Formats: sequence, C-alpha cells, structure tokens
Amino acid sequence: MGAIAIVLSMLLAVSVSSPVARATGWPAPLVQIALGAAIGFLGLPAIALDPEKFFLLFLPPLLFLDGWRIPKDELFRDAATVLRLALGLVLFTVLGMGLFIHWLLPAMPLSVAFALAAVISPTDPIAVSSVAARTPVPPRVMHILEGESLLNDASGLVCMRFAVAATLTGSFSLGQALLSFAWLALGGVAVGAALAWGVSRAERRATHWIGPDAGNYVLVTLLIPFGAYLLAEELHASGVLAAVAAGITMSFVSQPHGHGSTRVQRTAVWDMVQLVANGSIFVLLGQQLPPIVTAAGRTVHDTGHVAAAWLLLYVVAIVVGLAALRLAWVWVSLQAQSWRARRRGEEAAPIGVRLLLVVSLAGVRGAVTLAGVLTLPLALPGGAPFPGRDLAIAMAAGVILLSLLLATSALPRLLRGLELPPDTSERALEDRVRRAALRAAVQAIEAAQPEVAAGLADPGVAAEAAARMVMHYQLRMDSLRGDPEDAGQRGQVEEIEQRLRLVALRAEREAIERCGREMGLAELARRRLLHEIDLLEARYGT
Repeated sequence: MGAIAIVLSMLLAVSVSSPVARATGWPAPLVQIALGAAIGFLGLPAIALDPEKFFLLFLPPLLFLDGWRIPKDELFRDAATVLRLALGLVLFTVLGMGLFIHWLLPAMPLSVAFALAAVISPTDPIAVSSVAARTPVPPRVMHILEGESLLNDASGLVCMRFAVAATLTGSFSLGQALLSFAWLALGGVAVGAALAWGVSRAERRATHWIGPDAGNYVLVTLLIPFGAYLLAEELHASGVLAAVAAGITMSFVSQPHGHGSTRVQRTAVWDMVQLVANGSIFVLLGQQLPPIVTAAGRTVHDTGHVAAAWLLLYVVAIVVGLAALRLAWVWVSLQAQSWRARRRGEEAAPIGVRLLLVVSLAGVRGAVTLAGVLTLPLALPGGAPFPGRDLAIAMAAGVILLSLLLATSALPRLLRGLELPPDTSERALEDRVRRAALRAAVQAIEAAQPEVAAGLADPGVAAEAAARMVMHYQLRMDSLRGDPEDAGQRGQVEEIEQRLRLVALRAEREAIERCGREMGLAELARRRLLHEIDLLEARYGT
C-alpha cells in the first residue's frame, strides 16, 4: 500500500498544482516541486526508481509529443538558428561547464563533471511556457526555443551517455566516439521514422478494411514512442532521437482526413499524458529533496568543505556559468547572422539587448535534466558506488530550482510592456485560405444536391436544405471580406461574437439538462446532445 499511496499522492499533487499556480501566479513546475517536497517531508518514503525504467517511463512520450506538435514550418524556417542552439550550444556548454565544474568540485571526476554538464545543457520548453504564460513572448522566439529544446534534449543526453561510458570503462576515444555518435544519431532517427511510417500505413490499411476504431488508434499512438525507444536501444542507437523522429514523422504521415471525434479523443488523451508526465517529474523532483538535503552533509564532506552553504554557492556558480555561456553563444550567433545578411545586401535586424537577455534567460532546466541525472548508474562494473552521483543529483536539482526562480523573476520584467506588431500578412493569408475552403464547401453542397434529391418525393426539400447551407457559408465568406485597415474592428466583432456564442451554448446546456430531465429524455440521448454542445464550446473557447 505504501507505493500506491505515494503514486496517488503524486497524482493529487499534479491535479492541485494547476489551480494553485493560477491563484498564486507562480509557474506550475515550481508549485509541483513545492508540493512534492511537502509530500517528502510529511514522511512518505521517496520513490527509488531504477534509472533505466525511469528514463523509459517519462521521456519517450514527452519527446514524441514535442516532435509531433512543434510547428514544422517555423522549425524549418529557423532551422539554422535552432541547430546552432541545439547542437553547437550544447557542445559548447558541455565542454565549458565540464571543465568549470571539475575545477569547482575537484572531488567530482572529470568524466562525471562532463556528464553533469551534458545533463544540465538541455532546456525545458514546458517550464519556459509556464514561466512566460502571462507575458507576451514573441511567437518566433518561442518557436526557436521550442525547436532548440526538442533537439537539445537528444544531443545533451547523447553527450551524457558518452561521459557515463567513459566513467564506467575508464577510457575515451574521440574517433570511436564520433563513429558511435553517427550511429546513435542516424540509427535513432531512422528507427523512429521507419516505425512511425510503418505503423501509420498499417493503421490506414486496417481502417480501410475494417473501419475506424478511435480507441485503438489512440492506444497505438501511445505505444509508438515506447516502441521506437526500445527498438532503437536494442539496436544500440539513440532511443531519445528515435522518439523525437517518430513524433516528427507522425505529424506528416498521420491521417489528415480521419474522423474529427478521433482527433478530439487523441488530443485529449495526449494532453492528459503530457500533464501527468511533466507534473509527475516535477513532483518527483520535489519528493527527492528531503533525501538530497539529508545527504547534503556527506556531499559537502566529499567536496572537502564543512558548511552545507557551500552547496548553494556551487549551484549559483553553475547557473551563472550556464547563463554566461548561453549569453555569449547567442550574442555571437546573432552577430554572425547579421553579418551574413549584410554580406547578401539585406538589411540586418537590430539586435536588442532585451531580446538577447530573454533568449539567454529562457534557458530553464526541467524535466529532461532531472530524468537524465537520475539515470546515472548506481555502481561501477566492479560494484563500487558511481563516483559523485549524489553530488551530481544535488547540483542538477539546485540548477533546476534556481533557473526556474531566476526566470520567474526576470523574464516577466523583461517582457513587460513589449508590444508585438500585428502580423497582417499572416492574417490576410489565413483569410484567403478560409475563403478558399468555404468556396470548396459551397461547390460540394451544390454538386451533391442532385444526388441527395434523387430519392426524394419532393426535390424541393433538398433544394431548401442546400440553400440554407449555402447561406450559412456565404455569411461566413462575407465576414472575411474587408480592408486590412478594418482588421482591428473585425477582431472586436469576432471577440463579441465568441462571447455571445459561449453565452448561448451555456444556456443550451442548462436547458438540455433541465428540460431533458423534466420531459423524461433518456440519459444516453441527453449525453449525446450535451457532447455536441461541448464540442462547439471547445471550438469557440472556454
């Protein structure tokens, strides 16, 4: 019962964290860490998960979902910037912070210092989004940060794998490492992409032969990241990259014309998986704090000091070092980008200090850092304890907490008052696509009308229904016409319409519940009517 009580308390903490975060204004990850620490200090034993099982349980679905949902056009547009941050910055951070950490903590072997540097190099987009939820982060900056986090998860964890292997074997070969890296990267991407493509093809054929099965389809998508990860690891490739590649591939090969209810179910299930997995990781981090604090005395003794306050100073030094390296890399990258633009005769956008600081301070560490550091082996091949493991976990936990606190206090101030120019070209293009879709709908109604009316005694019924549908689409097309200067007024009209729709839908729901019971409508029929209202309300917002 002890394990069940711990799991249930963790899930309760995840569910409570969201309203608490909204009420207090604090980011959800910080609230979850605090709740996890409260659970630990209440006396419930900390969960001791096997590192490999922990890695398999949490990371594949999160990486898969990030790869599936990230906007591909934005990712490809800023691919050069994303790659510089996700690959170049990670290697720069691993090298610089590895040497710095070993200098700062001589008791930690150099290979373990590189492993710690690798595991704290990836940023966490969920934590950044939570911190910046109430501030206007420029969309392009957020897309770059999301793309960076998607890829630097893989590159940072692969670097950690090499560092751990060097610790276990006591040797390191650059040539062998490059060959291994190539196989890990290419093999992982190939396995993930092939598995996602094959499963999608099989699912499409099964749907064609025996019909759609929404529940089974959603279950299969949940299994894909675990299958990609396990298959890649079995082939000694990167399971992390396999999960990412599978997610990216699914965004291209998943059925675009499937039933809408299937997509609604899939989105709801994956939203729940993301909420539970991310929240559980931060709650688990908080729950690990009591044993980390308890072991602080031994950790400090290992470093040759006598005061526990040295741990906090080490964490501050590491966070400052990470921020300095990131700031230097971002500044050099933006300067190089501006220089190349000027060479091509293009006008280079000015590099604002505020933007530079936002991109630099947005390097918040989170779930991947915790998951990675907890996968450090418990012992060496000979049975001796893995050197510096407790110290590495303490430093990683401190970096997560301090980076979250720093971003929480600094980012809102940097982003306050930032006015983003409206993207009228994007809005105009969106309206053109909407009008094309509406015209296609009208043409389809007119083409289908004779076929629908063929079996009717009174063809005028079909004509009347078609006319009503065409009028509906014509009204929607008329609402999209207008000059670009009227975009602000049209936005106000749309906002008012949305509020009125929500008022009407909620009134419909109350009437269905009240009248359905009074008139004796069957519960299943009442649920069906309410589900239709729910879908419309989800369409227009809550």
